[in-house]
Amino acid sequence: MKAPEDTMILHIEDNPENRLLVRRLLISAGFKLTEAENARQAHEFIAEQTPDLILMDINMPGVDGYTLTSYFRTILDLHNLPIIAITANVMKGDRERVMKAGCDGYIEKPIDVDTFLDRIAGFLANPIQSS
Repeated sequence: MKAPEDTMILHIEDNPENRLLVRRLLISAGFKLTEAENARQAHEFIAEQTPDLILMDINMPGVDGYTLTSYFRTILDLHNLPIIAITANVMKGDRERVMKAGCDGYIEKPIDVDTFLDRIAGFLANPIQSS
């Protein structure tokens, strides 16, 4: 596994407060971070470089995280890239729906700041997880 300072994470999230929380946690741990507020910004970043991990908000206006994840899975360079859903959708069947869209894992909102970095490290070490 790469060291945090050598690991680029793309966080796709429309809510500024959620972006701020994730930014603070990841930057404090030494990760490189790029943020996208919507699908267009995410596409622009992906066209320039491939991150090591994508954190995908599911409920975004316009193109939602399900659609964007499914699209990213059609791009050969992104086929095996870990995409982790970060969502408040915690009803029965929601986790299965994000996995069916192509996500490799699932983190519930509100984010547990005590376990978030360990979860990210786990996804980087082993992208396909059941939690």
